[in-house]
Amino acid sequence: MEIFETGNALSNSFPGVNLSAIVSVLPLFLLSTLRIGSFLLSAPFFGMPGIPIQAKVVVSFILGLAVIGNFGLPSENILNGYNFIIIVFTEIAVGLSAGLILTILFSSVAMAGEKIATSCGLGYAAQIDPLAGGQTPVVSQTLTLFLIALFLSLDGHLIVIRVFFESFSILPIGAMPSPAILIGAGINAAGKMFIAAALIMLPVAGTILMINVAAGVMTRSAPQLNLFSFVFPVTILGAFIILYFSTGTMALAFSDLIYSSIEYLENLLMDIDNG
Repeated sequence: MEIFETGNALSNSFPGVNLSAIVSVLPLFLLSTLRIGSFLLSAPFFGMPGIPIQAKVVVSFILGLAVIGNFGLPSENILNGYNFIIIVFTEIAVGLSAGLILTILFSSVAMAGEKIATSCGLGYAAQIDPLAGGQTPVVSQTLTLFLIALFLSLDGHLIVIRVFFESFSILPIGAMPSPAILIGAGINAAGKMFIAAALIMLPVAGTILMINVAAGVMTRSAPQLNLFSFVFPVTILGAFIILYFSTGTMALAFSDLIYSSIEYLENLLMDIDNG
């Protein structure tokens, strides 16, 4: 009784403000921000540890207002019973799945950088990577930062937010997607990650392989020459030269990776709609 009396007193103190309506709308508004908030936590760039969690919460609330402005509040019927708890977990699962799929596809660049560093002898040149939460080679970190910079320069973050907004029209709040579609999309994204990583590292790794084969043939023909101590810096220099001259080609490859990842996310939403 004291709570209702306090609410009535506050309503009388602020005329025009219906606190009971605000209390009933607040859970629906928070429900509208769950999918966006979980997506911001798991998506590339948005989920970077360098971005404060407070900023992510504020952005999710602002985007939640935009969702309400475009699609309206969900029905109050979803607040009844255990159905509300199921919807909460469903919204979190959809947001996390979409963000993790993009993260998996973008991880192909980091994987390619690790293989390039290992093949040319730079695997030990590693430092703490705040994005991965551990030690990663410098080559991998450089390529990842290059991808993030290209992602922002191409307005990929805005395109991803627009595509993710479309999920609220395809899958309204309260609708249940098929778990098999989300799991299958994650597995297919992992396969695409390995293929993209192989294509990115192939020029550098192939050149280094040819250098090592040539050194092996020369050592076989002239055993008295200790060429391996000479080949090691040559492979490092060759890797840097190839990376330098392939910057433009790599930028095009990264652009294709960004657009194909966004297209993959759009196809996932279409599969959810058809499913």
